[in-house]
Amino acid sequence: MTVVSVSMPEGLVERIDAFAEEHGYTGRSEVVREASRNLLGEFEDKRLEDRELMAVVTVVFDYETTNVEERMMKLRHEYESIVASNFHSHVGEHRCMELFVLEGRLQDISTFVGKIRATKDTLSVDYSVMPVDEFSGFEIGE
Repeated sequence: MTVVSVSMPEGLVERIDAFAEEHGYTGRSEVVREASRNLLGEFEDKRLEDRELMAVVTVVFDYETTNVEERMMKLRHEYESIVASNFHSHVGEHRCMELFVLEGRLQDISTFVGKIRATKDTLSVDYSVMPVDEFSGFEIGE
């Protein structure tokens, strides 16, 4: 097996170690391997390919110490073809929440979420994806 060196904040390493112990993993390497497999497999669901999708992406960041908001705006403009809506809100004393509603194909949504995740200083990135056609044929109240 290949050994890979990864830099991460001490607090994250401590959380990984605690998680490994609490959930019966043999160590942090096993946790990182499983997390990597899950991350890489997230957008490989064959049921989502070649379908029109909608997604909601929520990003939380500390607005006092970063320029994440500026980077979010740049991504919004770069991906304006799939960003159907965008909402910004203050959360607590020092945090902001950016919510994106996307409509598009799997590859475009996957790339957008990847770029959001890769944005330095984001505290949290959460999303959900579902086919738009999943709602066709339903009546309100059914």
